[in-house]
Amino acid sequence: MRTAEWKDYELIDTADGERLERWGDVLLIRPDPQIIWSGEKKDPRWRNADARYRRSNSGGGKWEEYKKVPPVWKITWNGLTFRLKTMGFKHTGIFPEQAVNWKFAMEKIRTAGRPVKVLNLFGYTGAATLCCMKAGAAVTHVDASKGMVQWAKENAEASGIGDKPVRWLVDDCVKFVQREQRRSNTYDGIIMDPPSYGRGPGGEVWKLEEQLHGLVEMCLPILSEEPLFFLLNSYTTGLSPAVMEYLLGLLLQKKFGGAVSSDEIGLPVTNTGLILPCGSTAIWTHSSE
Repeated sequence: MRTAEWKDYELIDTADGERLERWGDVLLIRPDPQIIWSGEKKDPRWRNADARYRRSNSGGGKWEEYKKVPPVWKITWNGLTFRLKTMGFKHTGIFPEQAVNWKFAMEKIRTAGRPVKVLNLFGYTGAATLCCMKAGAAVTHVDASKGMVQWAKENAEASGIGDKPVRWLVDDCVKFVQREQRRSNTYDGIIMDPPSYGRGPGGEVWKLEEQLHGLVEMCLPILSEEPLFFLLNSYTTGLSPAVMEYLLGLLLQKKFGGAVSSDEIGLPVTNTGLILPCGSTAIWTHSSE
């Protein structure tokens, strides 16, 4: 289990299908289907939360504010600033467990000893993009949502790195990769964090289990002759770390050698000392070090 280290975020407690979390100075309670255990919720902060997301029996849900939550507030990690807000479907605009992968990418870029180009597919609000930019890479950030790309730009400006080399693109990731093949553009690192299900700007349907192999395979020609890494994330329950590792091994090791690893990523729970699994990651790297 690989875990992220935070100061501005804390997973305080988990019980009865819910997380109690601190995001800077804001306390939120959010549902989590993996929290199948019961608990007494002794921590007084359960009763002092600023807002709680409640699911609806008919689908979706809504935030219940117990105190006034700012429309936008900020937290920091490793010198970067992320703008947060309570969104539909319980999200805040960042997945804190991914910090362990941001750190990995930054280290690979900084130790490369050469200019590095990174492609971030399904880039969301840009946390991984910002980390690669800060580490010195020229980044291409692609997401199908215009709103998410704008949010990512705002995070870059808030972090003071808006002038670093980056391309912000609102595009369907599959079509973008196909065009990059035709243009013979290449990248030294690729980060892919695809949704389980989604639609592109033109209504294109994306289903992870059906299209992931094809998309990873499609990325092989746009990797440079000596690529540094390929990082694949998933929150799809049926897609285990071992399956993703096998996929990267079949496709990338065959062509480039190197090494593949995989693991669950998670967040430490302050009140129990346990780790809450939050997703899966598989990584191919150019060397076995």
